[in-house]
Amino acid sequence: MTILKGIAWNHTRGFTSVVATAQRFEELNPDVRIIWEKRSLQAFADASLNELTANYDLLIMDNPHVSIAARDKVLLPFDDYLSADFLKELADNSVGKSNASYNVDGKQWTLATDAATPVATWREDLLAKENIQIPKTWEELMALAKTGKVGFASIPIDTLMHHYMMCIALGGNIFESKTEVAPREIMIEAVKTYKALVDLIPSYCLEMNPIKMAEHMTRTNDIAYSPFSYGYSNYSKKNYADHVLKAGGLVTFNGKRLRSTLGGAGIAVSSKTEHAEIAMKYAEFTASEKVQSGLYFEFGGQPGHRKSWLSDEVNSQCKNFFKDTLQTLDEATMRPQYYGYMHFQDEASPVIHDAVCGKTSIESAVDKMNAIYRESLTH
Repeated sequence: MTILKGIAWNHTRGFTSVVATAQRFEELNPDVRIIWEKRSLQAFADASLNELTANYDLLIMDNPHVSIAARDKVLLPFDDYLSADFLKELADNSVGKSNASYNVDGKQWTLATDAATPVATWREDLLAKENIQIPKTWEELMALAKTGKVGFASIPIDTLMHHYMMCIALGGNIFESKTEVAPREIMIEAVKTYKALVDLIPSYCLEMNPIKMAEHMTRTNDIAYSPFSYGYSNYSKKNYADHVLKAGGLVTFNGKRLRSTLGGAGIAVSSKTEHAEIAMKYAEFTASEKVQSGLYFEFGGQPGHRKSWLSDEVNSQCKNFFKDTLQTLDEATMRPQYYGYMHFQDEASPVIHDAVCGKTSIESAVDKMNAIYRESLTH
């Protein structure tokens, strides 16, 4: 009997999806047992890869950690185990840059089994009741926010991701310079612009991650519209929550659609596993289009395969969540893949959050972020 241990994150989307695929894989391979454990969303973002790969054969992980995984060789590259045709099929059917976000030094370290980026969500019933139109522009969003019916996840990490979005909206290229994340004046303007919106929404949003925001929107009538939180298709499914969320694209800023920061997750295999071949076979099974559009989605997963996003059958079960947000995923920007990036993300997130909360000056926060960035390049 071969026993594999895996670690996922504590949400229907991240956990029951892989438990379901593991159960089916076990039925097809009776001599295999796959035991999935779960951790919080924050632990999912923060945990040490060295520690996780020492204790688990399989990992559900996000893309910013891949550069660390590649250099430290804590994961096995799929190129050494799976066929080139299968890997090409996944690359050809990537949702936005999801597949590329797990490819470093010419190797595929993770299979993009989950795709996500900040998208807009709203309560159709509340908008109809209040006769509110869905905002199409930043100006319309600001006007709607003044009604108190707008909210979005803005804990430190989400604030930083939205900062990238605002820098790009203001015409700044991010992570191209060796001295600053984006041109300093653009970074300052980006924080000011974002803070002006945050100042109009309930303060509790600054303590909410995307899951908490989706739960709040579906359990209460406080928030009718969220302009950009990482999308969770579960909340667009009938009977999943008290109320259903409709999802769609982002507003325009200065005439151009906002481009959010790519998230999502994928399945990876530890380099310390004693069962590499069977772990790879299970990962391939989970990433396959048939399973992604079937078991994986049906049991709460948010697929990473493009054909699943385009599937009429899949979309019919979630108010067209995937078709209506695919353009936003395709336009999403990918975080940089240099080794020290996670140091920057971890250290800069609370800095920008303090500035948005009004605890520190925006200028000093931007200068500190750029100092952290320069430091991260030396790692």
